[in-house]
Amino acid sequence: MSTLFISDLHLDPARPAVIDGFIHWLGLQAGNADALYILGDLFEAWIGDDDPAPLCGQVSVALNHCVKAGTPVTLMHGNRDFLIGEQFLKASACRLTADPAVIDLYGRRTLLMHGDLLCSDDHEYQQIRRLVRDPLWQQRILAKPLQERRQLARQMRAESRQSILGKRDDIMDVNPDTVIQFMVQYEADLLIHGHTHRPGIHPAEQGQHPFTRIVLGDWVDRGSVLFADRQGGLRLESLPL
Repeated sequence: MSTLFISDLHLDPARPAVIDGFIHWLGLQAGNADALYILGDLFEAWIGDDDPAPLCGQVSVALNHCVKAGTPVTLMHGNRDFLIGEQFLKASACRLTADPAVIDLYGRRTLLMHGDLLCSDDHEYQQIRRLVRDPLWQQRILAKPLQERRQLARQMRAESRQSILGKRDDIMDVNPDTVIQFMVQYEADLLIHGHTHRPGIHPAEQGQHPFTRIVLGDWVDRGSVLFADRQGGLRLESLPL
């Protein structure tokens, strides 16, 4: 069996084919994979665990089934769903991990990240990230009525889209020096992340220390999955939805 990594599904009622495709795929993996890691942005937006939207319950039930079938699921916050909390984790039976996080992947020290921390040239985004990851800011937001939070989420997404239009592609991609800094800091030789929506496998080297960076693709048009097996194989595939 393999350990699976996915990211940036951006599940949203406006894209029902992606939701159906993910739930179908998840059902196929249940009990047939050693583990599943979701490295952020499972949802397009998350305004709090108290949101009664059908999508929240639909996805938590599917994840719970996967875990109960024998495939544990580990979830990482992304820049869209950083408000996922204990209520959703309990309903879905998922485990939350930090960003960054180090795991032993069949004997290989592996660094997992959502990926936005690596885009260090985007100073405007990094400033916003620090704000929305502040526990006090999150506490104040979650205390607001649901309707007000929905409006805020729409406003933030609109501002994000507008901000992207005025930025160069290289600014929104990872900074190579920042990648090396994280690899050295965490003493890893494999990095897996999403966020940039630019899937690929990138060998690199720092001094005499070779490492590999794997970027997971998004699920807006096609699914993207990394399969890691016990023999050390790494296979990045795209899935029809």
